Amino acid sequence: MKTYTEPKELVENPDYQMQREKYLSKLYKNIIDAPIRDLINSMNKLPYCFTLQSCCGHFVYKGQEDTHNLEPLPKNDTVDRVKYRIAYIAFCVENSNPGRELLTELKEIPCLDPDNIQFCSAGWFWEKQVNSYALQVEPDRFKDQDTALLNYKEALRIEQVRHDFFDQLRKLFQKPLFQI
Repeated sequence: MKTYTEPKELVENPDYQMQREKYLSKLYKNIIDAPIRDLINSMNKLPYCFTLQSCCGHFVYKGQEDTHNLEPLPKNDTVDRVKYRIAYIAFCVENSNPGRELLTELKEIPCLDPDNIQFCSAGWFWEKQVNSYALQVEPDRFKDQDTALLNYKEALRIEQVRHDFFDQLRKLFQKPLFQI
């Protein structure tokens, strides 16, 4: 599935509040990956933002075939190839002053590691929900895919980037500007 397209400009959306209520009413908290549940809840408390989908990213390899694996990679190099299932948060932002401020902050997140973190729009999200964006952790060469086959050393690097990415997002949503 193609996950990356260049970010689009915010447009007017008079149905934002109704759409927000609809999405949040269908959000099943038990299907949000446990390691990022707090982050998703923080985002959804803001009246000018709501999440559409998310994934904390999963590593699948020989001996660990669970596609929803939440365990860290083993700390030895007995693993050769790792299938990485992309970490991302897809969200919608209201075209308002606080929404634009949030969007400006979110666009800075890739500065942590521009080779492995992207801010983007996903065309298939935008078709259903205008003003939707995604932040994703994926090696740049795979940025338009939802999985990547990595060697063990690169998988360890992506695991650390993913950790730093979610930590940075948590820090962002702890700022007084984004507290409700």
